[in-house]
Amino acid sequence: VQLVESGGGLVQPGGSLRLSCAASGFPFSSSAMSWYRQAPGKERELVAAISSGGVTTNYADSVKGRFTISRDNAKNTVYLQMNSLKPEDTAVYYCNTKRYFRDYWGQGTQVTVSS
Repeated sequence: VQLVESGGGLVQPGGSLRLSCAASGFPFSSSAMSWYRQAPGKERELVAAISSGGVTTNYADSVKGRFTISRDNAKNTVYLQMNSLKPEDTAVYYCNTKRYFRDYWGQGTQVTVSS
């Protein structure tokens, strides 16, 4: 299993970013996918999740209405569109999938929201 995140960076409050996670080494189209984040000194938290077919999505209350998770099964890629970013969204964002009760993580991508 390999998960490679990209798209992070520095953005001003109110700005937008789109994160991507390229997946390989497992049956992506039949796997649920998630985005997590971890801010300095805090525990890693679930941000958004999407079912294998993309029909069902779930979001943390803190990002509802601002973030959108989506996937392209033809490209083995999951996305996180982040709008109206706030300083408290600053964190390392990780792509995740679970197989046989084990978590797999990417290397993470840094998102910094600051003026």
